[in-house]
Amino acid sequence: MRGVRGGASILGAQGTRERRLARRAGLRAAALPLLLAAAVLLGLFLNLGAMPLFDVDEGAFGEATREMLERGDYVSTWLNGQPRYDKPILIYWLQAASATMFGLDEFALRLPSALAASAWIAAVFAFGRRHLDRDTGYAAAFIAASTAGLTVIGRGATADALLNLFLALAMFDIVRYAFGARPAWRRRAFLWIGLGLLAKGPVALLVPGAASLLAFALQGRTRDWWRAVRDPAGWAILLAVSLPWYLLEYGQRGGAFLAGFFMRHNVERFLSPLQGHGGGPLYYLPAILVLLLPYSGLFLRTLPGLRRMRASPLDCFLWSWFLFVFVFFSLAGTKLPHYLLYGATPLFLLMAQRRGVLRSRLLAFAPPLLFLGLVAALPQLLRRFAPGIANPYVREALGQDGVFGPLWQAGAVLLLVALLGLALWREPPPWRRLAASGLLCSLALAGLLLPAAAALQQGPVKEAALLARRAGWEVHSWRINVPSFSVYRGAVTPATASPGAGQVILTRSDALGALGPARLLYRKGGIVLARMPGANG
Repeated sequence: MRGVRGGASILGAQGTRERRLARRAGLRAAALPLLLAAAVLLGLFLNLGAMPLFDVDEGAFGEATREMLERGDYVSTWLNGQPRYDKPILIYWLQAASATMFGLDEFALRLPSALAASAWIAAVFAFGRRHLDRDTGYAAAFIAASTAGLTVIGRGATADALLNLFLALAMFDIVRYAFGARPAWRRRAFLWIGLGLLAKGPVALLVPGAASLLAFALQGRTRDWWRAVRDPAGWAILLAVSLPWYLLEYGQRGGAFLAGFFMRHNVERFLSPLQGHGGGPLYYLPAILVLLLPYSGLFLRTLPGLRRMRASPLDCFLWSWFLFVFVFFSLAGTKLPHYLLYGATPLFLLMAQRRGVLRSRLLAFAPPLLFLGLVAALPQLLRRFAPGIANPYVREALGQDGVFGPLWQAGAVLLLVALLGLALWREPPPWRRLAASGLLCSLALAGLLLPAAAALQQGPVKEAALLARRAGWEVHSWRINVPSFSVYRGAVTPATASPGAGQVILTRSDALGALGPARLLYRKGGIVLARMPGANG
């Protein structure tokens, strides 16, 4: 009888343990979508409309959208009264629609990018869940949502989040076609590429085309790639989506459009540095570690997976995608960190696959600790070094008072302490603690660092523009490029090569010596409004 009772007790204990494990699994399954939603809200929507537009990019897109609405011209874009050829039309249409619904402000201008980035994250989840497993899909989407690079680009009023969404959708459908050979998948890829051509131009065709060619070639399937590329129905879809605007724009602007958009902003951008954005061949090595914060250590732990490229067809596509982008933009003359995001989507999936092999606390937590440590130390660093900067514009911009209040500094210290606690906590696996650090870093980036940077760089620009708007001044810019000023003033601010008598001039404090005698109307953070002497002075 004792044996029977002992056996029953063992079976009961096993049943209790199984029920407990089942409850834990159920709770974790319920928690995963909530954690992902929290990462998206923190990374993409916290303070979305609370920060001034960053110049030059956000200001230029915002002003071009404002002038689109003012002119009623929905084909060509203008910036401060001059033709703008930098990007195609789609993001301007979306920003104009958002501004029409919500009013022309920072939130409305950034909302299309935040929604595009949310869809980008959802695409990563759907692909990961289908081709890997549910938990890995959630992990990949969570990594994407809490990565520094996606957070910054996904809340910027530019075309890049939209382009990355279409690149991800196109490549995912190409992979699906490679595994399943359904014509509908490759034709849908042509649709996404066509939309990408409307979002940012030829790069939307280059990345999926070249990366997929590399992957097919490595698997000895070049003929399959060529067969897909020659699909007439796919090209009909692509051209039906993208070609009408290109033809309309060419009809309005002719050769100036070809020279400005295709030659200068695509061909010349590859051949030589534009606007001083150059760098050596190793430029993107440190850039990738910054873009992937706080998962830089996990990325390094993922790199040995390159050896599996030939063994795993899926890994072959993912690594080919990243490697093409990395090599191509390393060879390009113009270098900007966010270009590497065109190849970051496969890294989200590859890192999620390898999350379980991360064992080193140093590798896992050194990058986020360094990041939050720098955030917490930022006020002291600026107080220490800003007064010694020779350039008055930079010195005044970085030396502004009132940006880092007690609450800001207390928040930075609390986040750093919380991260230290996660790093020292031994019980949960490193991946779970690293994921929690992702939320802390997103909070620091969106809640502290970006608002402080916006206040330092753009707060005076917005303040000066609103002053000029209230006073009704006609303003000309001189030796400064801050298109957000025009957004906030609600009027074009033409550049002048030679300030005229009586004009109100927007400039930088380091240009005052060359401006000559003028009456200061506003000066803060290196931003200056001055009235030239003369009939109206």
